[in-house]
Amino acid sequence: MGDFPRHLVEAPPRPRFGRIKAVAIGLVTLTMCLFLAGAAPRPEIRSAAFAIPGMQAVGAPPAGPSWAPAPRRSGGLSSVAVARGQTLALRTEGGDVTFLPGINLGSTTPGHLPGELAISPEQYRVWFAAMGWLGIRVVRIYTIHPPAFYTELARYNRANPDRPLYLMQGVYFPDESYIEKQDLYDPAVTRAFKDELRDASAAVRGRLAREPRAGRSSGTWIADVTPWLAGWIIGVELDPYASDRSDRRNRDAPATRGRYFRSTPDASPTERWLAARMDELAGYEVAQGLSQPIAFVNWPTTDPLRHPEEPLEQEDLFQLDANHVLPTAAWPGGTFASYHAYPYYPDFQRHEPALQAYRYGGRADPYAGYLAALRRHHRAMPTVVTEFGVPSSLGSAHNSPLGRSQGDHSEREAMRIDAELLRLIKDQGLAGGFLFSWADEWFKFTWNTIAHQDGERRQLWHDPLTNEQHFGLIAMDAAGPPDAGPAYLVDDESAWPARRVTAQVDESYVHLRVRLGAAPPGALTLGFDVLPGLTGRPAPGTGNQEADAAFVLDLVARGGQAYLRQELDPMPLDYAVPAGLRGPAPDGWRRFELVVNRDLRIPSTGERLPAELQNAGSLRYGRPADDSRALWYRDGDDLVVRVPWAMLGFADPSKHMVGVPVARKLTLQAAPGVAVSVSASGTDQAVGRVTWTNWNRVYATERLKDGAERFRDAALAVTAS
Repeated sequence: MGDFPRHLVEAPPRPRFGRIKAVAIGLVTLTMCLFLAGAAPRPEIRSAAFAIPGMQAVGAPPAGPSWAPAPRRSGGLSSVAVARGQTLALRTEGGDVTFLPGINLGSTTPGHLPGELAISPEQYRVWFAAMGWLGIRVVRIYTIHPPAFYTELARYNRANPDRPLYLMQGVYFPDESYIEKQDLYDPAVTRAFKDELRDASAAVRGRLAREPRAGRSSGTWIADVTPWLAGWIIGVELDPYASDRSDRRNRDAPATRGRYFRSTPDASPTERWLAARMDELAGYEVAQGLSQPIAFVNWPTTDPLRHPEEPLEQEDLFQLDANHVLPTAAWPGGTFASYHAYPYYPDFQRHEPALQAYRYGGRADPYAGYLAALRRHHRAMPTVVTEFGVPSSLGSAHNSPLGRSQGDHSEREAMRIDAELLRLIKDQGLAGGFLFSWADEWFKFTWNTIAHQDGERRQLWHDPLTNEQHFGLIAMDAAGPPDAGPAYLVDDESAWPARRVTAQVDESYVHLRVRLGAAPPGALTLGFDVLPGLTGRPAPGTGNQEADAAFVLDLVARGGQAYLRQELDPMPLDYAVPAGLRGPAPDGWRRFELVVNRDLRIPSTGERLPAELQNAGSLRYGRPADDSRALWYRDGDDLVVRVPWAMLGFADPSKHMVGVPVARKLTLQAAPGVAVSVSASGTDQAVGRVTWTNWNRVYATERLKDGAERFRDAALAVTAS
């Protein structure tokens, strides 16, 4: 069969992100119960929330006490939130709220890198309405967003005075040059961050104008969102090696004795530097008569605790302690300890005896034990988990106790775990939990797939095997262009094993619908030839020596396995896995597997642990609506299959580039397409080649993930108790 007509074409000039369909708004025909305390939401707010498919199935949040801000004055400064002791209190008309359920919002959309800040005003409007509907009360951003963010947030909050969204404003380093220079005190590093802090303070007040510059937002900020400003989180997850060397280089850096923040005598040079930046930010706020809690980003890699069972040196090399950066009496907003803390990493959670012995919910729970240990350490300030969650991805990157791994979760399972973790955070006495994240992010990478991909174009496709791309409450599904339809590879009622095969591609999958012939086989193999010059031994169940990837399916047992030809196996790019750890495969082939942990040694005991693999190519049977990881199912006489690009060996499908490991380095070879074959009972049927046009623009659709109502219920519960 010849090539079928192309159907994935470069889009004409139009917004690069897919449609928020106006027709979705027309779905709002339901009679709603009350959303605000004592009042129904304005129609446009209600309609905006339901522009995201799936939202209409989530019931309205109950009426309750007003969350309208009720700031109080202290020392001549107005504060809507304050940190006192281990309590972070948000002051509202309904009383002080002492646990904050929040969400982390990134700065971009599919097809874009973070520095492009591509979110449109319409998307902000829809997203804020949806956040409110889902019981989210705080939105945390990492950097200064475009003016539209603040304008739309103020608009939403004015329209929903009793159910506003509070803001936790972040301020990133403008770049990561401190890592290259290994010096936080480098004048250029310090000056750039000081300028960013100044601009952030002006942005939240609507008093900033910036010219365009690559990697940062620009425009004119006119909306004042400080009535709903719950606090600040500055900085980034610091690199332990660079920070350690920076401290060695700056041992004699002076203590910070600012008017609003000071470093303690035990403070490290890094902590002194952060105290100075927090003092400068506080000064900008005081000039406007305001005071809010200010914290800095921390994560387990640089937490202040010691972890002698941690196998990796960098995960216990450098300690950063919020107890060493304290507010003065002139800063009533106070401070808190902020952690990005997940249940699957670092490995000390799996090996530390005290954490293994910690009990929560009637079972040993090392993550709960770790959070409890952080709270005990920070006895004089609140502790907030400002990132947590698990991804709803096919691929995983790390195993975890209690099944909370870094991937290999269906959407329902991920949402259940996220809800469980939010309740756990509250039960350990912490002051808040911010889920990561609001929406899936296509540009993200992870350690066990990054070497398989062309990093320059990663944002142009959505990989189910890269877990970091799938943390959102909102799915950003690959859609392909709106005018694309399936193409016929074969249509012959007398053919066998397949009478008809249609194909369609999008930014995540090659989709196939295979109509089986008379007397369907009990097993078959789908073969995929991506590099015609690469041949060798056939895959199981076929005599086809041309295929480079294969899906071997058992139609009776409803199981299957994905294989790649040995020459395309990406695992050597990550790690030299001992041959005995790899799953069984025919000679010349490899199961599609991912490394989820290298072999390790526990320092305190000397115990050696073998590498761990995920059989990511185990092909789950079922409809995606039932299990988002499922890749094939029977639909009458049809076999419906979706094949992730990575399982075909592609490093960049947007340019037809297949990844070929050579001497443990990635090389790229262009594919003419994907030639498909169907083999069963000794018959090999070549059905045609899937082709497409290179793309530089993407199309995606938004959707509330299956099971997200569980997180909504947890968010409401933790603020009701």
